[in-house]
Amino acid sequence: MVADMEVEQAKERLLELIKAKDKLESDIQGYKEILDCNHVGMNDPLVDSDGFPRDDVDVYQVRHARHKIICLQNDHKALMRQIEAGLHQVHSISGSQSQPSETSVNSAEENTLSEPFLKVNLVSSASPAELAGIEVGDLIMEFGSIDSRNFRSLKDVGDLVESSKYKPIFVKIKRGLNTAVLTLVPKPWSGKGLLGCNVIPVESVER
Repeated sequence: MVADMEVEQAKERLLELIKAKDKLESDIQGYKEILDCNHVGMNDPLVDSDGFPRDDVDVYQVRHARHKIICLQNDHKALMRQIEAGLHQVHSISGSQSQPSETSVNSAEENTLSEPFLKVNLVSSASPAELAGIEVGDLIMEFGSIDSRNFRSLKDVGDLVESSKYKPIFVKIKRGLNTAVLTLVPKPWSGKGLLGCNVIPVESVER
């Protein structure tokens, strides 16, 4: 019972962090819209060829928006690290509830479970996937409730994404020799779909 309460408390803290992440992403998008309205990006010059402030740009507004975006992106990175730590804590507490005698029995199953079954081959800029920290080349070991044991086709992933709009999906990825658990929130954005990334099945020979 104590362990169950610890898990629930850890999940509640995690959900609060995810809400804070969503707020940050919304704020970042708001400031990016200011740049879009002024038809500039993060690095476009704000002075003309003679060194005078451009008259087609609200220079003060753009500088303020750029500064806020940089600060918020730093906060977002720090928050993602907290979310990752929180995910590990939830998994750790949940795992500690297992009986020690089950470890050897489940070791083969765990190895199967940890096999990558999807590979990311496209991530669009400013998409939910990029904001979650997903990168091209990442190997997906778990996508929400889907893993190598129950994955049948990409339709499984598509159906899960559609049913999880605005809800966090925990994605376990392998990047090189490292593994990480990322939080992906499917939602409409400026591009196509709800994720802004593309995945392909990993053949067993690549695993």
